[in-house]
Amino acid sequence: MNQVDELAQTILKRAESMADECHDRARVGRDVILRDASERLHLREEKETLLAKAMADRTYRRKVQADELKLHSRMDHLRWNLVQAVIERLPFRMTELTQDKNRYFTLLQAYLSRGAEMIEADTLVVELNANDQRRLQNNWDEFAGAAVPDKQLLLAEEPIRTIGGLCLRTQDNRIRLDQTFEGRLERLEDRLYQAIVERLLPPPRSGASL
Repeated sequence: MNQVDELAQTILKRAESMADECHDRARVGRDVILRDASERLHLREEKETLLAKAMADRTYRRKVQADELKLHSRMDHLRWNLVQAVIERLPFRMTELTQDKNRYFTLLQAYLSRGAEMIEADTLVVELNANDQRRLQNNWDEFAGAAVPDKQLLLAEEPIRTIGGLCLRTQDNRIRLDQTFEGRLERLEDRLYQAIVERLLPPPRSGASL
C-alpha cells in the first residue's frame, strides 16, 4: 500500500471515529433533551393538575356557598310564613279571649291598675269597645274600684273600635294610654315576633348543622 492509500485509510478511520463520537454525543444530547422535555412535561402536567384541582375546589366551595345561601333563604321564607300565619290567627284568639268573661275581665282590671299607676291624675276616663261597655256599665263602679281603689275611673260614653282592651286618658285628653289589644301588639311587635320564632323554630343544638 502506498503512502496515498495509507493516508486515505487514516483519514477515513479518523472520520469514522469522529462520526461515531458525534453520533454518541448526539444520542446523549437527545437523551438529555428528551429527559428535560419529559421532566418539563411532567411538571407542566402537575401544575395543570394542581390548577385544575384548585379550580375544582373553588367551584365546589362556590356551589356549597350558593346552596347554603339558598337554604338560608328558604329557611327565612319558611320562618316568615310561619310567623305570619301565627300573627294572622291572633285576632281570632284575642276574640276568643274576650268571650271568656272571667279571664278577660281579670285582664282588663290588670290593664286598669297598671295604666292608672302610669298616669298622675286622680280622675281618669276609660274607653271600651261597645260590647265591653254594655257588659260593664251596670256594675262599672264596683269593677273599676276593685282594680284602682285610690282613683276615680269614669266610663266614657262613646265606645272605641277595638277587639279588646281599653284606652285610659285624663279628662282633658292631654295624656292618653293605649291598652287595647291592637295598641299593645304594635308596641310589643318585635318581642312578639321573637317569641313566635323561638317557639316555632328553636335554635339548633350545639354541633348540629343545617
